[in-house]
Amino acid sequence: MDTVQILHHGAVNGVTGSCHELCINGNTGLLIDCGLFQGAETAGRTSAEQLEIEFEINHLCALLVTHCHIDHVGRIPYLLAAGFNQPIYATRATAALLPIVIKDALKVGVTKNKRLIELYLKKLEQLLVPIDYGQWFDLPVTNALTDDISPDHLRFNKAKAKFKPAGHILGSAYIEIELGDALITHTKLTGQRLSKQNNHRVVFSGDLGASYTPLLASPKSPYRADTLVIESTYGDKNHQSRKLRTQNLKKVIEKAVSDKGVVLIPAFSIGRTQELLYELEQIIHQQRKIQSKSTNSASSEHAKMWDQIEIIVDSPLAAKFTEQYIEFKQLWDSEAKKKLHQNRHPLDFEQLYTVNSHQEHLATIDYLAKRNKPAIIIAASGMCSGGRIMNYLKQFISITTADIIFVGYQAHGTPGRDIQTYGPHGGYVFLEEVKKYVKAGVHTISGYSAHADQDNLINFVKRMHHKPKHIRIVHGDDEAKQALAEKYRGLLPNADVEIGKS
Repeated sequence: MDTVQILHHGAVNGVTGSCHELCINGNTGLLIDCGLFQGAETAGRTSAEQLEIEFEINHLCALLVTHCHIDHVGRIPYLLAAGFNQPIYATRATAALLPIVIKDALKVGVTKNKRLIELYLKKLEQLLVPIDYGQWFDLPVTNALTDDISPDHLRFNKAKAKFKPAGHILGSAYIEIELGDALITHTKLTGQRLSKQNNHRVVFSGDLGASYTPLLASPKSPYRADTLVIESTYGDKNHQSRKLRTQNLKKVIEKAVSDKGVVLIPAFSIGRTQELLYELEQIIHQQRKIQSKSTNSASSEHAKMWDQIEIIVDSPLAAKFTEQYIEFKQLWDSEAKKKLHQNRHPLDFEQLYTVNSHQEHLATIDYLAKRNKPAIIIAASGMCSGGRIMNYLKQFISITTADIIFVGYQAHGTPGRDIQTYGPHGGYVFLEEVKKYVKAGVHTISGYSAHADQDNLINFVKRMHHKPKHIRIVHGDDEAKQALAEKYRGLLPNADVEIGKS
């Protein structure tokens, strides 16, 4: 079967470092994402090797960004340093968020030199091209030379692309790429034969969101895909329903704060933090309604407890992203917009406190350690692999009145996965090379993942009018990829379903 050629420069041996190359023809390639490796996927590689751009870039005509999580954009500064000087296409919301993410990544992992950071950001700004959802845009393709055509791979002289909402985080998209003016070579004893073929549609899923996620509408399947490259983070699992996960969050927090302890929630600054704030505001709103209507003193006191819980977001980056979520509220779903019309502020409410400077951060930890009042702290990173959550963990992880709630995927090799695996059994974890025994309560609420689950991933394909003849599965652990592959083979027995390889 004649296929398009797709190369993978990340997210095939796990869930990080997303970076895929679509070979349009022998002269032109297209890059989709350029993300950072994390966790076990960095094992055996120096920091420089993890960040190095090890693939050819001279033939690349553009970079398309699906969304702003660091495992999808973290290597962009190194791409620029390697000489990349082509357009970087992104949705308007992603284009607004990307400089914030890159600036933070540069400060944390590259340099504190303000002048150097500004040079990177200026270059990024020059290359960034914001695109509206649903709008086709042409890609700058150089025509193929017939003697460069590889046997049994499609080659094209035209290409255009379109972003469609992915429902993962603000600005997230899956990408449809229409390839046209195809040339195919067939190697025969008598030589090569060139033939024409109809346009070919390639879809890159990026990270798809789960159904019924607060703030963002669920993704709708594309009409057509001939080739599909799809993530599989939860390819072997299904999430709890949104109603059940909210009940679980409420129940876990109420139990956790009954001893006046702190609740630590490691969360990504963009997406998960805003979703948690939305859900916490909803719980508080409901409890206040109960309190105002209740004639039962016990029920009223129980509801009143939520008024006494401080909710602390300790992340300047998360605060900036939350501002952008509010700025782009036209992208919210109908439920969230309805709350605004009711004069409620799901991302900016009375009990919410934001910690900004590092000095405030240290003072907050000291304050929480000395007092006897419940608090919920949301801080990055989501996998406990750095960021301000580390100082909270070092302070509270060995205290029995503390609790840790995981609301997202924890990659192999990250401290978050170790806490999640060994913590409930009285194990230990190394936090920045310091051994800490886990005495805090450890809880996992899987339904808060911003990723599609197995049913969502199956439905994404099932609801296409013209279904793919070729599916390549990436961005998942081996078990998840294998499980999803079997489901797709059952759904589309005549399709070529394969697991991506580097």
